[in-house]
Amino acid sequence: MRDEILEMGRKARAASHLMATANSDQKREALEKMASALELERDSIGAANLKDVEQAERNELGKAKIDRLIVSERVLEEMIEGLKEVSMLPDPVGEITRMWTRPNGLQVGKMRIPLGVIGIVYESRPNVTVDAAALCIKAGNAVILRGGSEAFHSNIRLAGILRESLKQAGLPQDAVQFVETTDRQAVLDLLGLEEYVDVMIPRGGEDLIRFVAKHARMPVLKHYKGVCHVYVDSGADLEMAQKICLNAKVQRPATCNAMETLLVHEAVAESFLPAMAEEFRRSGVELRGCPRTRALVPNCAAATEEDWPAEYLDLVLAVRVVENMDEAILHITRYGSQHTEAIVTENFERARQFVRQVQSSLVLVNASTRFNDGFQLGLGAEIGISTSRLHAFGPMGVEELTTTKFIAFGNGQLRG
Repeated sequence: MRDEILEMGRKARAASHLMATANSDQKREALEKMASALELERDSIGAANLKDVEQAERNELGKAKIDRLIVSERVLEEMIEGLKEVSMLPDPVGEITRMWTRPNGLQVGKMRIPLGVIGIVYESRPNVTVDAAALCIKAGNAVILRGGSEAFHSNIRLAGILRESLKQAGLPQDAVQFVETTDRQAVLDLLGLEEYVDVMIPRGGEDLIRFVAKHARMPVLKHYKGVCHVYVDSGADLEMAQKICLNAKVQRPATCNAMETLLVHEAVAESFLPAMAEEFRRSGVELRGCPRTRALVPNCAAATEEDWPAEYLDLVLAVRVVENMDEAILHITRYGSQHTEAIVTENFERARQFVRQVQSSLVLVNASTRFNDGFQLGLGAEIGISTSRLHAFGPMGVEELTTTKFIAFGNGQLRG
């Protein structure tokens, strides 16, 4: 398998040189063709996905994981719309981000260039195949994709459609390659291709991300987990808070931007928590609360120390009553994962303080944590959400898949 992975690396490097010089119209055409092809191939995509879903059910993969695996009509529409939106984004490649003039008259600047070859190792969600390819192409990169075995047939079909669209647009097919094996050794071989792969991006559970970070010979953009918080302030509109909290936990609990801990100011706990708990109960959410929470919600289980840093990825929620916003921020700082946090408040000064002091990749005011998503934030799509700060922090869109080089313009300057 190593020889096959090595050849994929060589092809990707060659394709990346061509992609770096592809013009904006070529890249836009390729993405538009991909969107049209997905529309035309609905049936074949559905048939491939059905094989994966049926296999997952036979393997008793679990409801949350199967949910992430399904390419529903809605998911397919989001893929298509994502391709269209990415195609219309400004092309970052070649952009001059800054220019300044030195005392000797030398003009110095920074220009955006592609990262080169990007490797992506991911689990479950077939939409990652499309989102990742779209963003890499727009940013002038080549990409090697290695999806999970549970989505094997779906990913092969989607990658084949994308490669054919590249060919029709006059761009190298090998700008998108998919590792067509479920052999775990292929991942290790890919992680060793530091000569050909410039950066590795893992998407999936904490175990996968730690495995990639441990074995990769190239830089890794990662987030280990999403321990996301919503803080309901004393100045909150409680009706709004109830809707936000329900959406943040229930809409798709298996995602990394779902709320895992609810923090409630003591001044509104008595008027907010009993009704909120009933809403959660109707949605099947299991609550685990601090002693003050349990006094207000009698059927709530006791939270342990292990619950506060937990990423459940399920209909389970930790709840804590706090004395004030400072205590809420201290809790987030201690137990959070720098992923996504939200405050619900009508108090502008406290909202401003929360945004300034909470150091997560997205901090929201009066909105659900579920908005930490490249498509939702206007990036067209995302290749992942980085909590590692270098070289990106938060959802990684087209711009985050470029870097900058220095350029300089002179008229004969010599260094003395």
